[in-house]
Amino acid sequence: MSYTFERLSDDISIAVTGDHTFGTDAVILAYFAKPKRKDKCLDMGTGCGIIPMLWLRDEGQSAVHCLDIQENAIEQVNASIEHNSLGERLVPHLCDLREIEKEFSAEGFTLVTMNPPYKPINTGFESLGESARIARHEVCCNIEDAVKAASYLLTYSGRFCMCHRPERLVDALAIMRTYKLEPKRLRFVMDKEGEEPFLFLVEGKKGAKPFLRVEPPLVIKNSESKFTEEMLSVYGSYADGYEDKIR
Repeated sequence: MSYTFERLSDDISIAVTGDHTFGTDAVILAYFAKPKRKDKCLDMGTGCGIIPMLWLRDEGQSAVHCLDIQENAIEQVNASIEHNSLGERLVPHLCDLREIEKEFSAEGFTLVTMNPPYKPINTGFESLGESARIARHEVCCNIEDAVKAASYLLTYSGRFCMCHRPERLVDALAIMRTYKLEPKRLRFVMDKEGEEPFLFLVEGKKGAKPFLRVEPPLVIKNSESKFTEEMLSVYGSYADGYEDKIR
């Protein structure tokens, strides 16, 4: 397989292909989750591995695990590991999160993330390649599958962070509470000030008491269609040298 390597920082570049690349949603989710250096982290449905790779720009970050059901995605993550000499700092797993207990013991992580497929089966354009169809449509997992797996994986008070489309917000919050992941933080993302949000970010904490904090919205572009100061912080060192691409 031939890969293109895209710079994330001076020390980290990520392998991307037409099948497995990344978008703004994943970058924003990585920022929202904000792992502590000692967190035991797992990113589910990792694709090219963008979320853990962004975290690993911090040399002090502890080892991160990731999983995907697609073999070509895991091969691609391994290419990034080799290219960046990451050793055991990033540990990929080829597995189906619907059978998570076959790969992991319960309560082994303090932070789990997922940027899940947004589209239910039989909606939108499904005349895609198999990799794209799995990434975009709920073919291999849905919100409940992701939340159930995260609840199994997390320690008490561990955090689950996810992004999704606003029309699925009620579903997500209800399912999280069912699996004892109490929603604690909620943030909406909009392209410009005053527009309807196109994305929400939510953090649930295992075993926590009810109390939901709705944070100020994240606005991507200012009135001049340039990235806001916060969005430049979201991209961090990835922004350096990519002014034309992300501004």
